[in-house]
Amino acid sequence: MFSVKKLIFLWFFVISTSPLLHAADQLADKKVLTLSGAKTIAAAAEVEAKQNKWNVVIAVVDDGGHLIYLQRIDGAPTGSIDVAIGKARTAAVFRRPTKVFDELAKTRPSITSISNVVLLEGGVPVTVGGQVVGAVGVSGASSQQDVQIGKAGIAALEI
Repeated sequence: MFSVKKLIFLWFFVISTSPLLHAADQLADKKVLTLSGAKTIAAAAEVEAKQNKWNVVIAVVDDGGHLIYLQRIDGAPTGSIDVAIGKARTAAVFRRPTKVFDELAKTRPSITSISNVVLLEGGVPVTVGGQVVGAVGVSGASSQQDVQIGKAGIAALEI
């Protein structure tokens, strides 16, 4: 027979180990890239592009690859809009610069079979504390210049 003391102890043990009471342990704290942060990236990237007279499109996405902010500098080709978004999306969802895919495509052509991946250098993840919070994609200049512009934008974030 259980004593009242043992029943109370058992009740507290069951309640204290219940997953419902430890919901906070089941959720992660996560940084997110805000619209303000995306605009900061785009503005700094625009400065870098204009200083070099490069007419580009700058796309900033969240960690899921969803567009937060798009900026097209006057004179940038309209075809670069989807490319910039695709570069940013690829960098965000795969958590690595698109240069990795650009280089892989040269030795592993089968990589081209992955859907919705842009295999061109110019997409750069935005990382805070080792966690990807988004990405920037730039299109309209050379691939290396696109990266330079994207990195200049990311550098402007107060991380």
